[in-house]
Amino acid sequence: MSSKALRYMALQQSPVDDYEYFAISQELLNTMEDRMGMTVTSGSVAIKKDSSNLIGISIGGGAPLCPCLYIVQVFDNTPAAKEGTLQSGDELVGVNGASVKGKTKVEVARMIQACKDEVTINYNKLHADPQQGKSLDIILKKVKHRFVENMSTATADALGLSRAILCNDTLVKKLEELEQTELMYHGLVEHAKRVLKAFFDLLQVYKAFGDTFAGIGVREPQPRASEAFRQFGDYHRQMEKCGIKMLKAVKPILSDLGTYLYKAIPDTKLTIRKYADTKFEYLSYCLKVKEMDDEEYSYGALQEPLYRVETGNYEYRLILRCRQEARARFARLRSDVLVKMELLDNKHVQDIVWQLQRLVAGLAEFHGETLALLKGNSLFPIEVDLSRSAFQYKSTSPVVQDGAEDEDDEDLLQADEAKEDVVEPTLIPIND
Repeated sequence: MSSKALRYMALQQSPVDDYEYFAISQELLNTMEDRMGMTVTSGSVAIKKDSSNLIGISIGGGAPLCPCLYIVQVFDNTPAAKEGTLQSGDELVGVNGASVKGKTKVEVARMIQACKDEVTINYNKLHADPQQGKSLDIILKKVKHRFVENMSTATADALGLSRAILCNDTLVKKLEELEQTELMYHGLVEHAKRVLKAFFDLLQVYKAFGDTFAGIGVREPQPRASEAFRQFGDYHRQMEKCGIKMLKAVKPILSDLGTYLYKAIPDTKLTIRKYADTKFEYLSYCLKVKEMDDEEYSYGALQEPLYRVETGNYEYRLILRCRQEARARFARLRSDVLVKMELLDNKHVQDIVWQLQRLVAGLAEFHGETLALLKGNSLFPIEVDLSRSAFQYKSTSPVVQDGAEDEDDEDLLQADEAKEDVVEPTLIPIND
């Protein structure tokens, strides 16, 4: 606190009569300002009025309590907002070159309205750091708003807290719908993975069948049966290749669904959370401004001096600036959320139908290819010799074990006996 402020506070407690106190205090207040470390720079701006003869600002301060007049709010889509120079908390010094020192805010408003078409505003720009206004009180107010948001309406009413401004925000409610959509996509992706994994396992069975029948065809001594088994195995191998081609075609479906699930939805949820945090901060500054207004009105009703008001009300003007910037961030994020939610809804409706169509089309194409592969080829019946030598394929590298000589003698005797009986080979057809 400055030495002038300390002198003023000491004067309030000193034993002097009312006239002396009033004279000395007015002299001090006319020369004393408590800027709280903030700086100001002077300037002027010419603003053209709208069709209603307004420039779009509200004014606070002024006689008889505050030594200066300042801008409380710059309204959206007005000449002052479009021009962009004036901000909340800036001091009004003059209107069209005429000083406003010692005037009330009503008188200054009439001076502005008296100007036709264009008005020149002389101002002192307040250079404030928004972090300076982010006090512990603002942080606690944000916590309170978050606490109220998670309450039910009945609980909030029982505690005397208002949830109207939170419950009426449709964008925050969209977060719950987005979480439900996220759960649906999780289930859809997991189910699609299981289906494609089971289909891949089936293709491996086709491949195993093809290898087995191809091996049988190589060893089969009868040419027709050998060719039939070889072709049957080759068909299974081709079915496996068609299935792999189908898997490669539908695999991007999982990637596209994953992009929506793991990138688009989390990004939108993060934007909504940022929007909610900015909204709570803006509401906190609004509540702080109201509290300071109530404090000022109560002191004014009692006709008692309020230090911050009589020293330029810089603390209040700092909160006004912080509220304006928080509101700008709030509006910007709200617009961003609206755009992202619209794009996400469109992508959800269009993308989910298209991806499912791709999956069904891929499976249908595989079924058509395999049906065409087997339909135009007639392999059955296959005639196979099931005599004693059938399916007993000789090894190209026979192994003679110890003690096999006696068995060979017995085989020779049985062969001599078998010459007496002639056994004709039997052809047994194998149908499909």
